[in-house]
Amino acid sequence: MAEPLTGRIHSWDLSTGVDGPGTRFVLFVSGCPLRCLYCANPDTWHMRDGKETTVDEVMAEVDKYRAFLTTAGGGVTITGGEPLLQSAFTGEVLRRCKEAGLHTALDTSGFLGARATDDLLADTDLVLLDIKSFDVTTYRELTGGELTPTLNFATRLDRLGRPMWIRYVLVPGWTDAPEAVDGLARFLAGLGYVDRVDVLPFHKLGAQKYEALGVPFALRDTPTPDRDLTERVRRQFQEHGLRAL
Repeated sequence: MAEPLTGRIHSWDLSTGVDGPGTRFVLFVSGCPLRCLYCANPDTWHMRDGKETTVDEVMAEVDKYRAFLTTAGGGVTITGGEPLLQSAFTGEVLRRCKEAGLHTALDTSGFLGARATDDLLADTDLVLLDIKSFDVTTYRELTGGELTPTLNFATRLDRLGRPMWIRYVLVPGWTDAPEAVDGLARFLAGLGYVDRVDVLPFHKLGAQKYEALGVPFALRDTPTPDRDLTERVRRQFQEHGLRAL
C-alpha cells in the first residue's frame, strides 16, 4: 500500500476578498526559493519549519468548511511560501479540491512555474501570479531570483487558457518606476487571460516576524506608498486596457 502523500504546511486560515473570489480556505505551505525584501511571511521561508501533513489531513480540514465555501462563492487557495516548491503535494490538493466541486486558486511567484504540470494547471481555476518587477535588475535585487521564469509561466498560462489575477506590490523606490510599470502593462495587455491587476501597496505588517526570527527587515525605513502614487500606478495599467484595482 502506497505511503500517503505529505507536504510541509505552515498554517491555514479563512479569508474574504484577497485570495481569490468569495470566501477562501487558504492553505499556507512552507518553503520558498525567493527572499523578497518586502515579504510579509518570512516564517514560511524554510520547509523545515513547517508541519508534515498528509493530503487527507488537509482535505479533512477543508471538508469542515466545504458547504460554507460553496455558498459564499469561494473555494480553496494554496499559497505560501511557494506552493510549486512542493508541486506534487500542491497538485494533489488541487485535484482533490476539484473533485469535491470547489473552486481552486494557486498563489505563486511563477519562479518555479516549470514544476507545474499541465494536469496541475488543469485543476487550477485561477492563478494569482505575483510579478515583483518588470525590470530585470530590480527583480534580482528585490527577490534574489530571475524574472524570465515568471514571464515564461505567464505566457504558458495564457496559452493554456488559465485565468490570472496579477499581483503587483508597489514599493516606493523599488517598483514605482513609470517605465517599468508601463513595460509590465504592455506585456500583460498582450495576454488574453489576465482578468485583473491588483496593485498592492507595500506595508510593514510582517516587521515583528522579522524581529522574532532575528532577521533584519531590509525595508524597515522604506515608506508606504501614498494614495497619489498608488492611483498613478493603477492608471498606468488601466491605460493599457487592464482592469487594475
